[in-house]
Amino acid sequence: GAGASFLDLFAIVPNLIEKPEQQKTLKRLTTRLAAPLLIAVPVLFFWLLFAVIDPISQSLASAEGGKCSAPDGVLGNYQAWDPPRPVTEAPFFDAGGKPRTLADYRGRGVVFNFWATWCAPCVREMPQLDRLRKLLTGFGIEVLALDEDRAGAPLAEKFFRENRIRNLDVLVDRGGKVLRASKIRGMPTTLLINARGLEVGRVEGAAEWDGKEAVAFLKRCLGNSKEGK
Repeated sequence: GAGASFLDLFAIVPNLIEKPEQQKTLKRLTTRLAAPLLIAVPVLFFWLLFAVIDPISQSLASAEGGKCSAPDGVLGNYQAWDPPRPVTEAPFFDAGGKPRTLADYRGRGVVFNFWATWCAPCVREMPQLDRLRKLLTGFGIEVLALDEDRAGAPLAEKFFRENRIRNLDVLVDRGGKVLRASKIRGMPTTLLINARGLEVGRVEGAAEWDGKEAVAFLKRCLGNSKEGK
């Protein structure tokens, strides 16, 4: 390595000087220089490595951001994030009371909707989200609807039965912890989360989730093409 070659040079040079006093002086100098060089060479190597990798990472992030830029009029009030943002680790719960987190869905894209039975726009778009989950089956994308009702799972289950919501799981946000951690300003709000567990954008307000253009966009932005084959 480069560090070893420098040390080899320091070992040879003293032998080329005949006077013992000069050899001792040079040996002291080379010893003092050797340690800083052993530190400097690896630091320089990693700096050069970062200089190569960082532009590549930025290019990949830019490409991902491009495929998650929705055309005008698709998904209503959609806003993309550049760069993508981390999501909360706060738990939410299924109908049986079992805790889940968004980390459980790592490796898949997630359409993560916040809703409540008292929210009229939420109620209107729930059948669309129900159909969306079925349309995205096999594309590596999960559709989750997180209920913010204080009554919890029993009320959500009743709503699902009465409105024939058959594809979505009943999920509840106890105490609104996920809502607050996700900085939700109103409902409905839907987060788009990529397979790496990062929020690439969000929709504040209702959207036409099962429309042809919306489904195509979600497949492009969040989907796993291997699973969709």
